[in-house]
Amino acid sequence: MTALLVLEDGRVFEGTPYGALGETFGEMVFNTGMTGYQETLTDPSYHRQIVAMTAPHIGNTGVNEEDPESGRVWVAGYVVREPARIPSNWRSTRTLDDYLRDQGVVGIAMPGTRALTRHLRERGAMRAGIFSGDGAGPVEELVERVRRSPGMAGADLARQVSVAEPYVVPAVGRKRFTVVAVDLGIKAMTPRRMAERGCEVHVLPAGATAADILALDPDGVFFSNGPGDPSTADYAVDALRGVLAEGRPFFGICFGNQILGRALGLGTYKLRYGHRGVNQPVQDRRTGKVEISAHNHGFAVDAPLDGPFETPYGRAEVSHVNLNDDCVEGLRLLDRPAFSVQYHPEAAAGPHDAAYLFDEFCELMTTTGKGANGA
Repeated sequence: MTALLVLEDGRVFEGTPYGALGETFGEMVFNTGMTGYQETLTDPSYHRQIVAMTAPHIGNTGVNEEDPESGRVWVAGYVVREPARIPSNWRSTRTLDDYLRDQGVVGIAMPGTRALTRHLRERGAMRAGIFSGDGAGPVEELVERVRRSPGMAGADLARQVSVAEPYVVPAVGRKRFTVVAVDLGIKAMTPRRMAERGCEVHVLPAGATAADILALDPDGVFFSNGPGDPSTADYAVDALRGVLAEGRPFFGICFGNQILGRALGLGTYKLRYGHRGVNQPVQDRRTGKVEISAHNHGFAVDAPLDGPFETPYGRAEVSHVNLNDDCVEGLRLLDRPAFSVQYHPEAAAGPHDAAYLFDEFCELMTTTGKGANGA
């Protein structure tokens, strides 16, 4: 049986079905990680995206019950070069193929993943569709259907993936802090990393207002990663501005970094093909130290790199930059207790170079206190 990957510019790749049969549409992106495919599949930030893995073999360790970052697979479709014939790992409970099929995720196994990646690097991320089984048809018709599917620019997706009701992740050991985490597409490992440091984490839906957040009298506030175009998330920007006005310590990751940028009056823009993988070099501009970090973002903050700039909440600066393309990878307020990064210090999956950022958040909560108006 044949499966087709069809791009909106008319490029077509042929392969065999992987996972569920049928058809699916989404933004075509690639992930350069050689490990962590289960975390990738269950990351809500991949909502409405078809993900191609650049590693040649996928599924080698099967699927287990410990590594998912949410309760379901979020990717719209999955592209691999060569699926594992026999997965092997002591934690494995089933094959990746079965997992995708059970979740209804349409995929394709094809020999052209390198050509696909080069094509996306040259042309940029674009809409795509995977068609197999009864979903296949004349190529010209499939291309037109892909072109009619929704794009990522202007898409408000955070509220689609967010938790419906609040929940609490208890602190591990002695409770030191109360943290409110706004779920814009949060990964399970993130509140776990804070809980390991004595934080009781109250996770609220994406639409939580500043009043909802402050009603819990938190020591600190966290905004998570998430999917979609940050220019559409005015509700999150308004909530964060209320938090900043109260001087509560703030930490943001990925989408949360973009929301902080917007709250400070900065713009955001869509990257040509984004950063997705576990090997991105980021430099901390305060120390000069370079971290190898995990990324998953297609948008970035437009901020001046040449020194501190003024915001409605005092001075701010770009704290981290990507050494591959000078993309803004972190923001920090100099007159209030708030900072954010564009990458993923929770290391699920990925390196642990940036784990210190959770410690910095705890230190910020320790030194500033509730209701502080300056760092």
